[in-house]
This record gives sequence, C-alpha cells and structure tokens, in this order.
Amino acid sequence: MPEPVPLWLDCDPGHDDAFAILLAAYHPYIQLLGISTVHGNASLEKTTRNALSVLAAIGKHDSVAVYPGAAEALHRGAVHATDIHGETGLDGTALLPAPRSQARTDVSAVEAAAAALRACKPGTAWVAATGAMTNVAALFAAHPELKAHVAGVSVMGGSLGDGFTAAVMGKVDGVPRVGNYTQWAEFNVLIDPEAAALIFDDPVLAPKTTLVPLDLTHLVLATKDVQELLLYGPEGEGEGKREGKGKSDLRVMLVELLNFFASTYRDVFGITDGPPLHDPLAVAAVLAGTPHDIPFYDYDPQSSAEEQQQQQRERFAVDVVTEGTLEDARHRGAQTGRTIARKLEPGAEGVRIPRGLDIQRFWTEIEECCQRADEVNAKILTSAASSAEGGSHR
Repeated sequence: MPEPVPLWLDCDPGHDDAFAILLAAYHPYIQLLGISTVHGNASLEKTTRNALSVLAAIGKHDSVAVYPGAAEALHRGAVHATDIHGETGLDGTALLPAPRSQARTDVSAVEAAAAALRACKPGTAWVAATGAMTNVAALFAAHPELKAHVAGVSVMGGSLGDGFTAAVMGKVDGVPRVGNYTQWAEFNVLIDPEAAALIFDDPVLAPKTTLVPLDLTHLVLATKDVQELLLYGPEGEGEGKREGKGKSDLRVMLVELLNFFASTYRDVFGITDGPPLHDPLAVAAVLAGTPHDIPFYDYDPQSSAEEQQQQQRERFAVDVVTEGTLEDARHRGAQTGRTIARKLEPGAEGVRIPRGLDIQRFWTEIEECCQRADEVNAKILTSAASSAEGGSHR
C-alpha cells in the first residue's frame, strides 16, 4: 500500500480554504503535517481562529496543530478581502463552531513547518499555499536546504487570461478581465507579489512548483448538482431522503459557505452556474503521480486527441509584476501582482500550470471526505453522550 503524501498546508481561511482543510485532513493518501495561517482573506487573528473552527467542525481539532504565521506581506502592509469573505473571513453560516483547541505559539509557523518537513523522507513532502505566499517564502529563505528536500510546492494563485483555458473570467469596463481583485491581478499574489516572485524565480523550487490559477479554478463550479451531492451524498444513497437541509450540519455549513460569494461571481465575473472553488485544487494537486492521483491535465481535456498528444507536458517560466502599490493597481491601472507565464521549450523544466482536471473525480473526493468527517463527528457525539450519561450516574 502506498504511503500517504506528507503535506504542510499554509492558508488564510477563507471560505474555500475550509474545503482545502477538509481535503487535506480526510483524504486517505494525504498526511496533514500541520497548518500555518497567513494574512489575506481576513486578519491573521481571524484566519487563525477560522482554521481552528474549521478543524472543530470536521472533528480534527485534537489531531492537527495550527501555527499563526505572518500578519502582513514581506515588504507591504496587510490587505484583507472583507468585501468578498465578510468581516470574519468566514461569513455566511451560523453553523461554524467556536474553536475547540488553541493555536500553537511555542514555536513560529516557519520553524514548525521546517521541523515537520525535515522529519519526512527526502522527496516526499509537499507544501501547499492557498493564501499569500509570505510564510512559504519565509520558510525557504530561512531554511534553503528544504528546497531540495521537499517533493513540491503547490500554489493557488495568479491568473493568466488570454484564453489559457475556457474558463469564464469576466470583463471590466468591457475589457476582458485577467485578475479577480484588480483588472490584472489575483488576490493571493497581489497582496504579496515579492513573496510569489521568490518562489517562481527560484531555480530549485520552480521546477517542482504547481500553480493553480483562476483560469483553472473557474472551471470547477459548485453547480446545483454538486451542491446536492455535498448535501446528501451520491444519488442512490439514502434514496427518497434528499429532502431537508442535508445529511449533517457540516455539509449544510460547507454549502452555505460556498453560496456566500456566489452572487459576487455572478455579478462580477458572469459565472452563473455556481461559484468556483479555488483552494482545495492546490491540495488535490499534491497527489500527482500517486496511485490516487486526481488527474490534472497539461492540456485542455476538451481538445482533440491530436492536440492533447502535442501538449502532454507543458512547463512555464512565471514572472510576477512587483512594481506599484495596491492603490496603483486598483485605481490607476497598474499591473501590480500580475502573473505572466511564458511557455518553455519541450523538455525544459519550469512551473507546471495545468489547463484542466478531472472535475467529477475532484468533487467525488470532496464528498467522500465529507462522509469521513461525518463519521468522525458522529463518534465524537456518541463519546460525549456516553461520558455525560456516565457522569449522571455517579
């Protein structure tokens, strides 16, 4: 039986980060080493609390440690996406529980990640970044020997545009949009472009980095059918019971989180079939090359067989625009935070940027993780009830 893939998750929960944590914690072939939190969708204090709350919601509060990381970018102040994710960073549901564990502050996030990765066999562990890359850049700057030690880095961030995929990207003043937070830039890269540049420019890290841009995540939509799958499980399971809110509070909570920003994607991007799910794709990508791979394609899976054969392996050089401020980007048309990818010659080593994936398989894996979490939560409730009953007889 193959060994699970060791994974350190760096995130800024964030609605879609909740799904990244779920997948990392419950996929049977991922070993979640720990979580570090970073500024982004909300303040560091809030993203840390949210990570702890998500772990409580999925029954993993006793087994996964959370370490607060950077509260702001390497060379810039903090920027928070409260207009997208709400004041808490996880607005939109009343079902998110309070944390049932404390964040670890006895060691820094960078040192905790370094120790966990160093304890893994060389060439086995991954780092997944689903927020600003501040912590990840700081990790490899402080411990450059880990660049060769890790198997890979998976990043949700950036956006390429220009028809890189068939995803709907929307328009700004009639001009095709590239980014999501500005005309040109995706939020995770925009709020710390220097950190992103350190990863993509590094000659050791770049060839083992997978970039999951908006061009890919906007293909993975939480349609009505997907939401029913998450709420009730696969069709045929419990047939006739697909009424009511859903199989569990956890499932209802997750779908409520999905729908919180559905209106934004409908109004701003023109995505009407359902909101896209970004961050868990960066977690799914770490399974590449394993027997439990969720297939990602270096080509458009809808293209002809001949075109697919010609594009079996693409690699890119990725540049990040670091000039300018957030104000320049938002109000004066600057391309600050833009990710620009240049396709390399066949056989050259560089950043992998998939153009497609097995979307149905991905959603199936997410639902199966929901089922595993439901089973753990049921055991926790049963144990708590037994303890309460035992106490009442004393």
